[in-house]
Amino acid sequence: MASGQIQDGTSVHGSRQRLRAGFLMGASLLGAGFLALVPESVFFAKNAAAEEGARAPASFADLADKVRPAVVSVNVKSTGAIGDISNRDFPLPDLPPDHPLREFFDQFKRNQPQERRPTRAQGSGFLISPDGLIVTNHHVADKADDIEITFENEEKYKAKLIGSDARTDIALLQIEAKGKKFDRWLEFAETPPRVGDWVLAVGNPFGLGGTVTAGIVSASARDIGSGPYDFLQIDAAVNRGNSGGPSVNLEGKVVGVNTAIYSPSGGSVGIAFAIPASVAKKVVAKLESPAHKVSSGWLGIQIQNVDENIAESQGLKDAKGALVAKILPDGPAAKSELKQRDIIQKVNGTRVSNSRELARTIADLPPGSTATLHIFRNGEERDVSIKLGEFPSNEKFASLGGGSEEGTTGKELEDLGLTLVPAQDFPGSKSKEGVAVQNVDPNSKAADQGIRRGDIIVEVNGKAVSTPEDVVDGIREAREKGRKNVLVQLRSRDQQRFVALPIDQKSAESKDKDSDKRGKR
Repeated sequence: MASGQIQDGTSVHGSRQRLRAGFLMGASLLGAGFLALVPESVFFAKNAAAEEGARAPASFADLADKVRPAVVSVNVKSTGAIGDISNRDFPLPDLPPDHPLREFFDQFKRNQPQERRPTRAQGSGFLISPDGLIVTNHHVADKADDIEITFENEEKYKAKLIGSDARTDIALLQIEAKGKKFDRWLEFAETPPRVGDWVLAVGNPFGLGGTVTAGIVSASARDIGSGPYDFLQIDAAVNRGNSGGPSVNLEGKVVGVNTAIYSPSGGSVGIAFAIPASVAKKVVAKLESPAHKVSSGWLGIQIQNVDENIAESQGLKDAKGALVAKILPDGPAAKSELKQRDIIQKVNGTRVSNSRELARTIADLPPGSTATLHIFRNGEERDVSIKLGEFPSNEKFASLGGGSEEGTTGKELEDLGLTLVPAQDFPGSKSKEGVAVQNVDPNSKAADQGIRRGDIIVEVNGKAVSTPEDVVDGIREAREKGRKNVLVQLRSRDQQRFVALPIDQKSAESKDKDSDKRGKR
């Protein structure tokens, strides 16, 4: 996830009012601008540990000496993806779907000669066993053709990728040194750190191996818009190349695997994020299994949070749960009784407060198992059972998403700030269903709810619409029921979501006048 497109077991594509622009994920891939994080302190003097971290240590030297030998630099070579030769020298713009030159540039790109571009990446990692198992980030080791590991003492080894998981950004490597036993490795902490605890980050920023920085845990359970899992926030200085390195506590145990930083400038500004040890440990265990993969439960739906306006529009007292925005074709939910606009409140008897909780809960269930969802629909509560599928690959998942339809003259709903036209009349639209948003007043209620030009209104109050008049009638019906908001289903490019639009007496009056003009009612 996220409202952006959030998948029941994952996240996806993403919107969740996230820290988007500042995030620089990944290894320092040449030309890609990726940034990485470095872990925190792992060990500390016995007397300081006895004080339960009440005071800052006089020195982190003992801790650094213990941790650094287990932290490695990860150097990756890859032939890269097939690319557009000319695009390297003359980058083509990424135009919106309704831009008049979009089709021209898309066709131009397709006609260009193709080649594979060699790439190199640098990141960090750490040993977790004497047999040479190394944890790093998925974005560091993914699609690698050649992996070389370098220790602090300059020893170098070849390594192979055992398995990786894109959703958690964890990868597991195996050093290829038959019979070799290593005397330094790190363990995952059993207890999560508290906000304010000391951490030490060790990694390979800018290729400078064995770099140590210290800081504290600044926050926990951060949502950075990358899947359904929460992250630790630390303030230890981390930079490009620190991806995959450990964040360790004063006992020398890993509390997080560094994966991203927030940076408007590209350098460290003291806001870094790490995958919690509790998540990393579970993923590593699955990657060590014979299957070498992480299997997650999957419902096959798009979901979003329930805000107060949506809750009111559906007659729900509490703004909790996850709203089903779309049921993906051929997914597990498509074969069940679950429907769009259902609000999922519990999974197997456990309450879920929002879409992220639902995503995490489903992801932790094994594919093939049956989940009982307690839902709210049309003022009534009921249970729906669904046999979970396995969360698909990114490529397959993308193919299951909705399309993007992107406007002449239209019916103005001045009180909401919208100008609407039938979708088929919107320039460049390939859709024959729904109503397109031709224009949005930037100071309107609709703009406040994130509605944009080119969005397609699919339903109003659960009823399909094909003309602007249908939208007006849907709003009138909600008003007659005493609703303060009307629930509108939108399709925006590859996302489908619900928006609760506020309605008032003025909107009712404008709709009455409009109906009179049409000679209806």
